[in-house]
Amino acid sequence: MFVEAETPTATHKPINISGVFPHLCIGAELGPPRTECAPGALFGWADRLWAVAYVSSKAKSGVGTGLYEIFPDMSMVKRPESLVGTYTNRFVHYPSNQLFIGPYAIDAQRNVRTITDLVDVRLCATMNHLEDHENKVYMLGMEGEFFELDVKTLKAKQLFDVCKELEIPKDVWPHFKAGYSAFGRVVVCSNTYNDLDYQDGSIPTGAGRMGEWDGKQWKILERTAFYEVTGFGEFSKTMFATGVDKRSAILKAFTKNDGQWRTYRLPKGSHTFDHGWSTEWPRMRQTEHERFLMDCHGIFYELAPWAFKNRVWGVKPISNHLWVLGDFCSWRGMLVMGADNASAMRDKNPLCGEPQSGLWFGKTDDLWNFGKPSGWGGPWWEDDVQCGNASDPFLMTGFDKKVLHLSNEGAAANSFTLEVDFLGEGSFKKYATLDVPAGGYVHHEFPDAFSAHWVRLTPSKNGKATAQFTYS
Repeated sequence: MFVEAETPTATHKPINISGVFPHLCIGAELGPPRTECAPGALFGWADRLWAVAYVSSKAKSGVGTGLYEIFPDMSMVKRPESLVGTYTNRFVHYPSNQLFIGPYAIDAQRNVRTITDLVDVRLCATMNHLEDHENKVYMLGMEGEFFELDVKTLKAKQLFDVCKELEIPKDVWPHFKAGYSAFGRVVVCSNTYNDLDYQDGSIPTGAGRMGEWDGKQWKILERTAFYEVTGFGEFSKTMFATGVDKRSAILKAFTKNDGQWRTYRLPKGSHTFDHGWSTEWPRMRQTEHERFLMDCHGIFYELAPWAFKNRVWGVKPISNHLWVLGDFCSWRGMLVMGADNASAMRDKNPLCGEPQSGLWFGKTDDLWNFGKPSGWGGPWWEDDVQCGNASDPFLMTGFDKKVLHLSNEGAAANSFTLEVDFLGEGSFKKYATLDVPAGGYVHHEFPDAFSAHWVRLTPSKNGKATAQFTYS
């Protein structure tokens, strides 16, 4: 039987080890079944820090987790309303002044109600309603269940099976992670990524998706893994989504002014995030005033919510890390992060004993003391390229050493124009031309300290090519 840690008392001061308070560990029982256990959502609300834990299976199969309330004196209680499940949604519905976190609705007096209709759903996102913002929200489940919820009665009605709407094969397990609504559309993300997705459409059976619904019909935006989508709505008139394919990490930006999505590419901080289970919930959150902290494929970034001339330029890497972070937030002047520290995964990991994960408390500036930004990726991986068609922009700023690896898999020699955008507004200038023989390879080392916001390549002929940057 799992025994909860003692909460601190007047004679028991909490122990702080480099930002970790051991008594604030969230754990699960030993089973069966054995599971993973980690904070799926963190939120500062009504003078408390709230945490909801997730396990690796449906609510009826998990053991020992729930809803946690952390007090300003760093004591913690497990709420009596606690249920076991896979819950990672958190959202404030301001018209009703309620926090929706997991299958719970918490009012300003810290009264907790349970959404009984959705207890067995692995909830991953709560969103504003497109038509009845005052009285309803949308709820998304990891298996693609899409609900409409009455915020007063907490009665739920399923509207869609998003897997069907986004053409996800029935025999492939979906892994929906995020949803967001703004500008008359709902955007959802599934981060499934395995060998089928890696093969990049050669057999169209992968389940990674980014899709949107305008209240009338669903549309597939991307057929690869996406794991986060969010924004500030009308405040900044943008929204952002992050994902990955075999080429690189991906940042997509929507600007209301012209109603378009644009694709940018970012380096991967580590290939250990290259599977859907390893990315889990890389978040994009406001952690300081009106700006985002973005966790994307092993790299933390600063991200400005604004777009000028409908272009994104406020992206800057902070540091590398290996955390699988369920969530992070600001609370009482601190940055709080919840990682998935120890995953038993039933019988798949005999080297892990007790399923348990802790919380880290620090300040945002601490992130600059983590691993210095480095990574790799690019716009092409054995891709068909067209004469005169530029690649997606690839992030260039914030890294010390930079090298481009360029190969020509085509049957004829090809020349590639390398351009940089040092203003960040989509104004690319020619930097160099690289000639690559048929079946050949060249590399280019950029001078020390050379940088620009974005870099891209354009071929002079149709062909097939690979372009990958390594930053260290």
